[in-house]
Amino acid sequence: MARIHASALVDAGARLDADVEIGPYSIVGPEVTIGAGTVVGPHVVLTGRTTLGARNRVFQFASIGEVPQDRKYGGEPTTTTIGDDNTFREFVSIHAGTAQDRGDTAIGNGNLFLAYTHVAHDCAIGHWTTFSNNAQIAGHVTIGDWVVLGAYAGVHQFCRIGAHAMLAAGSIVLQDVPPFVTVAGYPAKPAGTNNEGLRRRGFSAAEILAVRRAYKTIYREGLSLEDARGALAATAVTTPALAPLVAFLAEPGRGLAR
Repeated sequence: MARIHASALVDAGARLDADVEIGPYSIVGPEVTIGAGTVVGPHVVLTGRTTLGARNRVFQFASIGEVPQDRKYGGEPTTTTIGDDNTFREFVSIHAGTAQDRGDTAIGNGNLFLAYTHVAHDCAIGHWTTFSNNAQIAGHVTIGDWVVLGAYAGVHQFCRIGAHAMLAAGSIVLQDVPPFVTVAGYPAKPAGTNNEGLRRRGFSAAEILAVRRAYKTIYREGLSLEDARGALAATAVTTPALAPLVAFLAEPGRGLAR
């Protein structure tokens, strides 16, 4: 049976797994589903049509599933969907989707959201990302796997951040950031590749070298984006690690941070 503190307010319609823990003064709404092993600390609000998977941990004063901060929102039945093994530290806020887009804010597995981070409506976040303190992303943003957002980083609406990219502290991202790339500044500009992050995640020396050469193809050789993508597509035939970069460049977006 779920362990619910006597001061918590859990609606009878909420669906809690048997070993969920709800801390003092927390509020769980009627359309919330919480998976096995999830621990909700004190003074947390879980509301809306929100699903949390297994083994998540939500710290005090976090708010998950609230209606979006969007003037177009008119009470439509939108959702927030969260996977397994995520951590939400103090004062994190996650908002539901809007009917004008995907209708869902989706967060994968193993993500770490430090204090005061914010995920706006209709965002899609992959797995094993790190949002450092006060990192904030606007609506309709896509964040790939293993992305790191430095403290106080901000991402403009509709931007895409590719897998294994890194946003330096204080970066303001106004355009798409390709996989593997590090950006810094306001507006954020490319500053090389995330070599240390790739090493930590098991990329070989040859793969990291291929990523560095790909960076030069995009940013240093004066090629058009289409020509750069064609050159990288040819290289990816023998270097599969570059396939996510080629796929990213093939999709329309807000233009690359350059």
